[in-house]
Amino acid sequence: MIILIGLIVVGAFLLQGLFGIFQIKNFSRNYRELRLLGPYRILIGKNPKRFFSGSLMLIAIDNDGNIKEARLMQGVTVFAKFRTLKKLEGKNIAVLAADYQELKRMNKLTRQCLLNAYKTFVDFKTQKLSASAYDTSVNVFNMPLFTKIGLMANNLKANMSKKFN
Repeated sequence: MIILIGLIVVGAFLLQGLFGIFQIKNFSRNYRELRLLGPYRILIGKNPKRFFSGSLMLIAIDNDGNIKEARLMQGVTVFAKFRTLKKLEGKNIAVLAADYQELKRMNKLTRQCLLNAYKTFVDFKTQKLSASAYDTSVNVFNMPLFTKIGLMANNLKANMSKKFN
C-alpha cells in the first residue's frame, strides 16, 4: 500500500515537471515573439498564486511606454496558455495604470499583473530596479505538489499528536 502511494506521488511529481516544461516553452516562445517585434522592451507583470488562479503578462513597449502588444497567461493549471490582449495595444502604460475606470474594467488578476509590470517600468526608468527583478531562480519546493504534500503531512502530524496526547 505504501509503495503504491509512493509510486503515485512520484508519478504525479514527474507529470507535473513534464507539463511545467511545456509551460516554460510556451512562455519562452511568446517572449521571443515579442522580442522579435522590433526595438521594444518587454515588461513582465506577474501575480503568482499557489492554490488559486495566477497570471503572467508580457508587454512589449517602446521607450515612451506605449504598448505595442500585450499577452496574458492566466489559470490554475499548467495547461494555461498566453492570449493576446488587443484592448491594451496602442495605449500608454503610465496612462493606463493611472486610469481608474480602465483598470476597473479588467479582472482582478489582469489588473494586478498590469500594475506589477508598471512598477517594473517605473523602477527601470528611475534606475531603481532591484536585483530580485533579475532573479529567475525557482525553488522547486514551492511547487503546488510539494506545498500540498507539506499541508497533508502537517495535518497528519497534528492528528497523530491529538490521538497520542
